[in-house]
Amino acid sequence: MSQQQISLPAKLINGGIAGIVGVTCVFPIDLAKTRLQNQRAGKQVYKSMMDCLVKTVRTEGYFGMYRGAAVNLTLVTPEKAIKLAANDFFRHHLASGGKGLTVFKEMMAGCGAGMCQVIVTTPMEMLKIQLQDAGRIAAQQQKPVMMAPTKLGTTNTLLSRSYNSGTVVTAPRALSATQIAKELLQTQGIQGLYKGLGATLMRDVPFSVVYFPLFANLNRLGKSSTEESSPFYWAFLSGCAAGSCAAVAVNPCDVVKTRLQSLSKGTSEESYNGVMDCINKIMQKEGPSAFLKGAGCRALVIAPLFGIAQVMYFVGVGEYILDNSPMRLLN
Repeated sequence: MSQQQISLPAKLINGGIAGIVGVTCVFPIDLAKTRLQNQRAGKQVYKSMMDCLVKTVRTEGYFGMYRGAAVNLTLVTPEKAIKLAANDFFRHHLASGGKGLTVFKEMMAGCGAGMCQVIVTTPMEMLKIQLQDAGRIAAQQQKPVMMAPTKLGTTNTLLSRSYNSGTVVTAPRALSATQIAKELLQTQGIQGLYKGLGATLMRDVPFSVVYFPLFANLNRLGKSSTEESSPFYWAFLSGCAAGSCAAVAVNPCDVVKTRLQSLSKGTSEESYNGVMDCINKIMQKEGPSAFLKGAGCRALVIAPLFGIAQVMYFVGVGEYILDNSPMRLLN
């Protein structure tokens, strides 16, 4: 069997394709997760994930479930590609003499991958959340969602008020991601797109620390020998199991990140001045259980997303993302 080292661009391309396929399949559940996490006690529009999806289809149509999908599909390619390729890069350089990695080194590689991906993840989710949550705010105020984009001049006051002071927004607008990005860049500079960076790091670094070593060890159980790859179905199941466990473990951080990155607020919804302020206010007003909002949705999103990502990555590269040796093309 001849072996050929796979180039970094090939890993990036296949990691990106894996992300696109996964996001397309699970995006409606991710939308439900965002809306459930942003709900406050006493102002609940949705009772559960299914209730959220049903009401979204009724009020916004089928494509309402894909509100914000465009920005996610645009940026998920570099985001997932960086995450998967960075993890492979760190694992390769942490491996000594071709020996298997220790669990600690696997966790360090995952940590490095998580820190690299936030470069793209933070602005991507910042924009996505605004689009996903617009329907919840409109439903809370019992007003229809406006599907046509508004003029940028009108959005300046809207975004600035909701971002800086938390003033109630009486009519959420169906803005485009481009309009929101331009407004943030004009009024706050690049840091406007990176609001919630600390919370994103709090979520993504621990997620990668848990996910990558867990997947590597689960996937290894499906191998008949060290020289062979595990079957496709085993890699998919391993990715689903590792992804769901890691997703639930870091869900409190995801709730904090979602709240911090939401620019527009519903009626009487408070604003937060940083991570600790957000944590304290959630604890005082909603209790510890609020940190588990959307946990089921998040597990349902992440499980197939990473299961699909592992299989798609294998199809293009020829080996799973987390083998202990450098990735090779198996002929």
